[in-house]
Amino acid sequence: METGKIVLNSARFALTIERLCHQLMEDWGDFSNACIIGIQPRGVMVSNRIVHRLIELTGNAKIDYGKLDITFYRDDFRMEGGPLAPHPNEINFIVANKRVLLIDDVLYTGRTIQAALAALQHYGRPASVELLVLVDRRFNRHLPIQADYIGASVDAVDEAYVRVRWQEIHGEDKILLFDKK
Repeated sequence: METGKIVLNSARFALTIERLCHQLMEDWGDFSNACIIGIQPRGVMVSNRIVHRLIELTGNAKIDYGKLDITFYRDDFRMEGGPLAPHPNEINFIVANKRVLLIDDVLYTGRTIQAALAALQHYGRPASVELLVLVDRRFNRHLPIQADYIGASVDAVDEAYVRVRWQEIHGEDKILLFDKK
């Protein structure tokens, strides 16, 4: 079991998801002419929670929701050790002229988001794209990318790592910050 500084415990984690959903409802209304896309694999954990809660809060079970794999759009995919294991894209709608909410778990260098924006173009040209992240690591950004919706901000240098733990996988919802050493 990894130990580290707790950024969000289970109660604060749930409150953060709830706050993000209420912010989205204020800004996006009923999500007409809009869609939500989670970045595979870890962004899908966040987007599943967000979409499920938005459906409960709005009563709109017709929110377009997709899951986007960016494996072959990354600028570092050939540097990984071993074979790549892409995830299936699950987008059964066109994003052309829609507002798109892109969701990921942790924003660090910005390279994942850059790859997601490139991959997203295969589904049409969106009217706009906004970004929601559960955790924004504010230092060490390589690209000029910033989130529109942030669950928690963490000031962590390169020697630190942010780990998101999920009830469904790890038995608890928690965000930890720990040293790589």
